[in-house]
Amino acid sequence: MSRLNVSPETLELELEARGEERRGAREALLRLLLPHNRLVSLPRALGSGFPHLQLLDVSGNALTALGPELLALSSLRTLLAKNNRLGGPGALPKGLAQSPLCRSLQMLNLSGNCFQEVPPASLLELRALQTLSLGGNQLQSIPAEIENLQSLECLYLGGNFIKEIPPELANLPSLSYLVLCDNKIQSVPPQLSQLHSLRSLSLHNNLLTYLPREILNLIHLEELSLRGNPLVVRFVRDLTYDPPTLLELAARTIKIRNISYTPFDLPGNLLRYLSLASNCPNPKCGGVYFDCCVRQIKFVDFCGKYRLPLMHYLCSPECSSPCSSASHSSTSQSESDSEDEASVAAHRMQKVLLG
Repeated sequence: MSRLNVSPETLELELEARGEERRGAREALLRLLLPHNRLVSLPRALGSGFPHLQLLDVSGNALTALGPELLALSSLRTLLAKNNRLGGPGALPKGLAQSPLCRSLQMLNLSGNCFQEVPPASLLELRALQTLSLGGNQLQSIPAEIENLQSLECLYLGGNFIKEIPPELANLPSLSYLVLCDNKIQSVPPQLSQLHSLRSLSLHNNLLTYLPREILNLIHLEELSLRGNPLVVRFVRDLTYDPPTLLELAARTIKIRNISYTPFDLPGNLLRYLSLASNCPNPKCGGVYFDCCVRQIKFVDFCGKYRLPLMHYLCSPECSSPCSSASHSSTSQSESDSEDEASVAAHRMQKVLLG
């Protein structure tokens, strides 16, 4: 390990003054640590002087751009550039996606900079990337192209201004740690249940009022952080329901009564519609629904201590309100219905952080 602590005025001279007798030692260097050196640009001799470099730390400087010198580091696996001034046009070098870094770089930390958006043309083409940290920036959204990072295992986006989670995030097969805390997120898309490798999900200090019931399908989830969300102190009561169309009523009848049909009996659009039937989750109801359903908050007991409001969908209001008192029945029915689900799901979650 080598640590240089010099002023930016002498750093270039220091690298160039080592001479031919030290060239072999420079070329063999694997880790170069340059944090807190008041650097305003990368050293020009970086690529030629350290061809086998695997880790570069330039955190805590005054960098506004990572220059083309970076592209010459064909063996670089870890780049730490947090707490700089990166974020403007040209913050990342042109040609990054076509450089050897696209195949070698595994960890990239750009937290504590000034990015207002994730640079899709370069950063999201780093197919070998396993860890990406962009916390403490000014990100407004997560681009759908995030799904390009198929090797990603850890994604840290805490401390931004993100309002929505794109469904495409669920297309990351190896994602194990997802940190979205301290944002402005109001809902969690049910597609996240497809993240079968997810072990830790940090959502604290957002604007969540409920969770999708599909989150119970995250069978490997060990830690769920929810503190500082409205769902911890108050729950959604606004349940809406629109009457089903004649098409849906007819389709429900076909499905509930198991009326047989063949592709020769119905046009293609009706066959596709019938294939979209969803079963009502109420165990006492054998109904189905298509476009029209009732939003219902269901309280599920985790760890024997916390009751979390999960969103699920029923085929009709009768499935959620068997009693006359609407306010009382919503809670009592939700609690009683959740007991069977809780017995299956509670053991999956080792830690639920609410406070």
